[in-house]
Amino acid sequence: MTVLAHRTDTVTRDALAVLQPGFEGTTAPAWLLRRVAEGLTAVGLFGRNITSPEQLAALTAQLRGEREDVLVAIDEEGGDVTRLEVGGGSSFPGNLALGAVDDTGLTRDVARELGRRLAECGVNLNWAPSADVNSNPDNPVIGVRSFGADTHLAARHTAAYVEGLQAAGVAACTKHFPGHGDTNVDSHHALPRIDVDLDTLQARELIPFKAAIEAGTKAVMSAHILVPALDPARPATLSPQILTGLLRKELGYEGLIVTDGMEMHAIAGTYGIERGSVLAIAAGADAICVGGGLADEATVLRLRDALVAAVRAGTLPQERLAEAAARVRALAAWTRGSRPDARPEGSRASGIGLEAARRALVSTGAAAPVAAPYVATLAPVANIAVGDETPWGVAGELAALLPGTEAGRYPQGSSAADILAAAGDRTVVAVVRDEHRHPWMAAALDALVAARPDTVVVEMGLPRAEPRGALHIATHGASRVCGRAAAELIAGL
Repeated sequence: MTVLAHRTDTVTRDALAVLQPGFEGTTAPAWLLRRVAEGLTAVGLFGRNITSPEQLAALTAQLRGEREDVLVAIDEEGGDVTRLEVGGGSSFPGNLALGAVDDTGLTRDVARELGRRLAECGVNLNWAPSADVNSNPDNPVIGVRSFGADTHLAARHTAAYVEGLQAAGVAACTKHFPGHGDTNVDSHHALPRIDVDLDTLQARELIPFKAAIEAGTKAVMSAHILVPALDPARPATLSPQILTGLLRKELGYEGLIVTDGMEMHAIAGTYGIERGSVLAIAAGADAICVGGGLADEATVLRLRDALVAAVRAGTLPQERLAEAAARVRALAAWTRGSRPDARPEGSRASGIGLEAARRALVSTGAAAPVAAPYVATLAPVANIAVGDETPWGVAGELAALLPGTEAGRYPQGSSAADILAAAGDRTVVAVVRDEHRHPWMAAALDALVAARPDTVVVEMGLPRAEPRGALHIATHGASRVCGRAAAELIAGL
């Protein structure tokens, strides 16, 4: 009986160790601290948990008061997807901007500076970078989060990003394996499917992940996508063929495998999070990410108990759960023992994000000097990964440079007439995001430029539409520094 009790305790601790849950609030709730003390080895942070670097540092210190080696994870890609600067926009451009510059040294330095800021706040695992090749321009969830549509460009920048981030002592988590770039469905809402053959996968999707593995990425995140050429029955997160057969055996990856958020509809709506979590660990995943939407103690206990019950029932081998927990603990030990590189000397480190954003700008045409323009932001609904809470655009940055600037925000259904009525005789700066994916936006922009040829157009998403307007600026992302770089150009600085 004593042996059975010890075995049960070990299984329970291992089940807690493989979870990466989120929580509500800007301080750690009592239930979370209690579970960390009991064996929970990782915690995930989101924008709702962060108000300032100082507050974040206090929060991570609070967690480490219960367990020194706790992994504190965050989804901080920079660019459009930021949690560290959710209230004001990122100080770094995202992947597409870095890919547009195509300077791997710059990418490495940007990732190192981002990692340094995370490490200063006590964050030691970043669910980034995205290694997806954005081969489908209509992809609703990847887009500017990818380094680009060229496989080898994506590969070299993925490797540089991993190297830079981990040089700061923060573990990289390369995502979304085996590649989310050729989808036209957001896995937050449904189960995407990629219907390409094995040769295409090997020559396109897998190359950046191979580069990340060679660069030493400490973690890889699985995608909730169905790839029939690899497994016709189960999505990658739940597939032994993909996680164990392809990633572990064929590609030789030995680090931590983390799932994408298990509450995403691609899993929760088809398998349920409890069964999905058991299947994921059985398939070869080592850590279960949950907490973007479900962020309470009940969820943690449901998943813990589901894993323990599966071991007891024989549907999840105890050895597989123990192996997964050991990988989590090994990564936690690495973060404690890592020795970050020294911060680069001079001002480049602190200003490198804006430098990168300026270099990423591509402009067509030339506008006359603008005194006090009217900024019209044609705003699509943001995907869940980006979120609606992070501001974007050029209005605030332009107003700081050109006093008297006025602005309006125009949702789906707005027309050029609405904008012109508000603008009066001011020069219009029309700001769009992925215009090629939104016919209403394209129609409004066509009519606006026809009526006012002096219109300045700023594309802050994937630049696919033909440039038009007196000046057309492609920023390759919608972070704060991308807006600043575009505002400088419009203001003639």
